[in-house]
Amino acid sequence: MPVGGGYLVLKRPWPAMARTIWGEDDRYKDQYWSRFPNTYLTGDGAKRDEDGYLWLLGRVDDVLNVAGHRIGTAEVESALVSHPAVAEAAAIGISHEIKGQAVAVFVTLRTGNEPGPQMIDTLRNHVGEKIGAIAKPDKIYFTPELPKTRSAKIMRRLLRDIAEGRVLGDTTTLADPTVLASIKDQYEDSEG
Repeated sequence: MPVGGGYLVLKRPWPAMARTIWGEDDRYKDQYWSRFPNTYLTGDGAKRDEDGYLWLLGRVDDVLNVAGHRIGTAEVESALVSHPAVAEAAAIGISHEIKGQAVAVFVTLRTGNEPGPQMIDTLRNHVGEKIGAIAKPDKIYFTPELPKTRSAKIMRRLLRDIAEGRVLGDTTTLADPTVLASIKDQYEDSEG
């Protein structure tokens, strides 16, 4: 699969893809076929490393609007996992009365690293150095594991539901539902 301008693209014809958006043929062409000639834009960001391997970075449309700045969740997550103490991270947007959205992250630390106020400051500053001060997470929650599907996809929408205090959506695809219950309990304890 070729990578064009940081986007994962598929060459035509691709038998299993949609052929239109119901009642909006022009929107379908503009949204999925106009950026690269004869190429379908999947909406997933990707990069090719020095060995030629493709790394899927996440949805290019999964962005946060923090005080008028568009920040990709994949950028924040990438900055966090570049810190030696972080094993994995998931970034989400939460409502903020002044900024519109604020960055909140759920972080799993590597063995031997302790969560706490000092680690929060360290990680916030690390993101600030990698991306900029506007991307510093307002909230950092430490969790031993992130909620994932059986195919290891992080379920960010469930993390958003927890952070926004909403009823959890469909959890039937989770590999381990107990992880979500643990995160929810921890989130509620920290928010008091």
